[in-house]
Amino acid sequence: MTQRFLEVSDLQAWYGESHILHGVNFHVNEGEVLTLLGRNGAGRTSTLRAIMGLTGSRKGSIKVMGKETIAMATHAIARLGIGYCPEERGIFSSLTTEENLKLPPELSKDGMGLQEIYAMFPNLKERSNSQGTRLSGGEQQMLAVARILRTGARLLLLDEISEGLAPVIVQKLAEMVKMLRAKGYTIVMVEQNFRFAAPLADRFLVMEHGAIQQEFTQAELPQRLAKLHEYLGV
Repeated sequence: MTQRFLEVSDLQAWYGESHILHGVNFHVNEGEVLTLLGRNGAGRTSTLRAIMGLTGSRKGSIKVMGKETIAMATHAIARLGIGYCPEERGIFSSLTTEENLKLPPELSKDGMGLQEIYAMFPNLKERSNSQGTRLSGGEQQMLAVARILRTGARLLLLDEISEGLAPVIVQKLAEMVKMLRAKGYTIVMVEQNFRFAAPLADRFLVMEHGAIQQEFTQAELPQRLAKLHEYLGV
């Protein structure tokens, strides 16, 4: 029987007095890649932030491997094996690539070693002694994801990792997602770049007005394309 890594039920969230999520319901099976689609402001990034406890107040239920996390602090949620890669990446500009990689705490023994990271991201090996400010946007994105993999997190929340990057880098990131999926990682991606996300995900959720409006599988994608293009404007 497939185990649910993450189960979100009737999730409500606020930033101050702004009610941003209105009863979000979805689950992610262990080893699955799930993509959240939707226009800007639909609530996709806020959903990832709410899972990590980074919004203001939140209500409902967020279970990680059956454990309720709605009342837990962010650091405690992360220690359950969740890695969050925010859109802004959060690279420490004064540290080298390797220093950035050595910074995160180890959450479990599943964390990737430096040599394993460098095998997956040869660009980072070449730039191991370069300061964060000297890395290209694509290299910074690789570093942001690689840093999570060092911790041993098994559920990865990836927010717009392909945004603003050259096609050759986007292709490398797609290969990375496929490789991580093959290694058994569970991944939730927020993506505006539908061409990047389409071949990678097992399931797709479409968000609007802070709630899930549609759900479909990779197999159902061909017959949904026309509606999706119209809905997302892609």
